Amino acid sequence: MDKAHKILIISSEKELIRVLHLCFTGWGYKVSTHNSVVRDVTYIKKISPDVIVVDVHSANKANLEICTLIKEDFITAFIPVITLIDKRQLRMQLLNLKQGVDDYLIKPPDPLDLRARIEMAIRRSQYSFYASPLTGLPGGRIIEEVVKEKIKEKKPFSFGYLDIDNFKYFNDIYGYVKGDRVIMQTAYTLYTVIKKYGNNDDFIGHIGGDDFVFITTPERCRDICHNFILAFDRIIPFHYSGRDREQGFIMARDRTHKIKRMGFMTVSIAVVHREMPGEFHNIIEINEKIAEIKQYLKNIASSKFMADRRDSKIGGYLHPAIYKKEQTADDSYKPLGQMLLEKDLISAEQLDEALTIHWKRGIIFGEILKELGFVKEQELDKVLSA
Repeated sequence: MDKAHKILIISSEKELIRVLHLCFTGWGYKVSTHNSVVRDVTYIKKISPDVIVVDVHSANKANLEICTLIKEDFITAFIPVITLIDKRQLRMQLLNLKQGVDDYLIKPPDPLDLRARIEMAIRRSQYSFYASPLTGLPGGRIIEEVVKEKIKEKKPFSFGYLDIDNFKYFNDIYGYVKGDRVIMQTAYTLYTVIKKYGNNDDFIGHIGGDDFVFITTPERCRDICHNFILAFDRIIPFHYSGRDREQGFIMARDRTHKIKRMGFMTVSIAVVHREMPGEFHNIIEINEKIAEIKQYLKNIASSKFMADRRDSKIGGYLHPAIYKKEQTADDSYKPLGQMLLEKDLISAEQLDEALTIHWKRGIIFGEILKELGFVKEQELDKVLSA
């Protein structure tokens, strides 16, 4: 293990504590034990364990209640709780616990089984803590770790930084709920494009707000950027009202608080290629280069991407490659949800519910509409064939 994980074991059985303490300290864990009733989470906060193991069979009611108290406290809520349960009393004890338990093992536990459960719990907890709650994509800490690994591998890779232009103005006018829908749509579109045009092991991360990153290989990068822009520009106008779509802009306050016409949201993608092992040594150097490219892209209207590429033969940078898409939307395109909405076959609330499930689960939109009972198959076929 790179880091010694901390485990808190709560049990009144001295032999169980002795065996588990011996095994886990031998494996390099930091083990704390408690054999008396834990009445609040103050003691747990001081230890700040990565995982808590509670022996339910030997615990009294107060120790059972600690599982719930852990999850109700903001500081300890994300600590995984694994219980050790007597098989003969499994049903009763699980019903008594009700909440606050992430996993369990039947007593007496095999230390190796418990170790596997602990490692899986820690991995789930870390991912959950550092992932975006809105999109479920890995966040800043995980992104840093992935970039470090890519740099260590000394293989070519491309790091793309994507953010949405004019998103703030949309959010100000339409509200954060509509803004969240744009973020979810962007995450789903990026995922589907990379799945189709990228590699199986490509990475997608959500830094927060309207900022995303992806890591792919140089030969796949252009296709990903190009096709993402096509998909984004085609769908994004439908997040605006029909009236705003017709006029092609919204009225919003700029950063100087003046009311101005603001164009629809577009996307800017800054890309850095690492083609030679010695080009970048850490994520800070990559971010500095990304910042330079983003600054340049600020002055270019419409959706675009720009890649900074080093020519190893001359030992310097070539003129940046810029792709700029002038036409932001295809007037002939209309998504299924919009067609159903215009025909009064679904309501705006039903469309929103179905789209949210579609973006999160990746299931075909029409299948979700049928699953929810919003439309019948015959109605879908009629709309699609029109």
